[in-house]
Amino acid sequence: MKSIIRDISLAPSGAKKIEWVKRNMPLLRSIEEDFSKEKPFEGIKVTLSIHLEAKTAYLCKVLAAGGAQLAITGSNPMSTQDDVAAALVDCGLDVYAWYNATAEEYEDHLRHALQFGPNIIIDDGGDLVNMIHKEMPELIDNVIGGCEETTTGIIRLISMNRDGMLKFPMVLVNNADCKHLFDNRYGTGQSVFDGINRTTNLIVAGKDVVVSGYGWCGKGVAMRAKGLGARVIITEVDPIRALEAVMDGFRVMPMEEAAAIGDFFITVTGCSDVVGRRHFDKLKNGAILCNAGHFDVEVDVKALREYAVRMEEQKPNIMGYLLPNGNWVYVLGEGRLVNLAAGDGHPAEIMDMSFAIQALSAAYLVKNKGKLTEKIIDVPKEIDRNVAERKLKFMGYGIDKLTDEQAAYLNSWEV
Repeated sequence: MKSIIRDISLAPSGAKKIEWVKRNMPLLRSIEEDFSKEKPFEGIKVTLSIHLEAKTAYLCKVLAAGGAQLAITGSNPMSTQDDVAAALVDCGLDVYAWYNATAEEYEDHLRHALQFGPNIIIDDGGDLVNMIHKEMPELIDNVIGGCEETTTGIIRLISMNRDGMLKFPMVLVNNADCKHLFDNRYGTGQSVFDGINRTTNLIVAGKDVVVSGYGWCGKGVAMRAKGLGARVIITEVDPIRALEAVMDGFRVMPMEEAAAIGDFFITVTGCSDVVGRRHFDKLKNGAILCNAGHFDVEVDVKALREYAVRMEEQKPNIMGYLLPNGNWVYVLGEGRLVNLAAGDGHPAEIMDMSFAIQALSAAYLVKNKGKLTEKIIDVPKEIDRNVAERKLKFMGYGIDKLTDEQAAYLNSWEV
C-alpha cells in the first residue's frame, strides 16, 4: 500500500536525525544487532502508532532489522516530523502520517495502517486498539497481541478488559520499571521544559508553575520546575499523591485556588477538563497553559476558543486568547503534548530504555503466540532487568552480585 506523507524530498534531513539518535541509543543498537541475527519477527506484520520523530523511527528500523514488515502512523497530529516520515519511506517502510493532520486525516492514517493486517500492534495512547475493535473486528483474529506505552492508553485497555471487550493480549509497557521510572519522570520532566523554553523564550525562575497531576510524569515536571527556580504548586485528586507532593516540599491546592496564582500551567493527568471554563476568569493576564498528557482535552481549548473575544497567534505554537475581562492567556502547541508539539520529545538516552522494552516485549509476544491466556500482561521482570543491566553497562557502571550465602539468607524464613 502506498505511503501517505508530505514530501519524500525531505528524507535526507530525516535520515540525519535518525542517525544522530542512533549514535546516542547504545542499548537499542545492541538489540538491533541481536534482532539482525535472530530475526524474531520473520513473517510478522507490525503496525505502530507512535510519535513519529527520530527516536521512534529508529525503533521502527530495529524492528525491521528483526524481519518485521511495518506499517507506521502517528499517535498525535502535532508530533509527526515530516522529514523523519520521509526518511522511513525512503528506507522502504510504509508510513501514513504528516504534521498538523486534521482529525479526519489523522483517523484516515490510522485506518491505512490497520488495513495492513497486523499481527503485532504497538500503540501509544490506545487509538489503534480502539479502532480495530470498533471498526475492523474482522482483523482481530490475525493479531497475536500488542504493546502500550502510555498511562492514558493503559487506562483505556483496563477499561476495555473490565468490560470484556479486549480481544487479544496487550503488554503494559508503561508499567515496566525501566519505562515509567525514567521515561515518565526524567524524560517528561526535561522535554516539557525544552518545549516550553524553546517556544516562549521566557524565564521559569521566579515564576509560579502549576503542575496538575503528581504521577511519575508530574513528579518529573515538578522536579525540573523546581530546579529551574520556580515556585511549584501541585493540584491533585488523589490524597496519597497530594500528600507525597507535600512531603516533597511542594504547595498543594485545588485548581480553583491555583488558577489565580500560576504563571505556567502544565497538565499531566490523563483526564479531561483540568483547566476549563470555570477557571478562565481567574487566570492572570499572561498566564501560559500547556499540556503534557496524551490527549488534547486536559486544557479545554475548545471552551477557551468559544469564550474568548479574540484569538491571535503570537508566534509558532503560541495562540493568544483575549478574555472578556481583558486578560490575555496563551496556549502552547494547541493544548497537545507540548514536549512533542513544540519540541523533539524525550532525550534519546531515555527513550533508549523505553524502546528497548517495546522491542523486547513485542518479541516476547511473538515467541509466546497462543500461550498467553490473560489479556492484560505486565512486562516480564527478566526483560526489565535485562534492559537495566545493559543500560548500566553502556553507561559504564557496575553493581554487586549476591553471594550464594546472601541469596540463601534472603530466600529463607529461618534467620
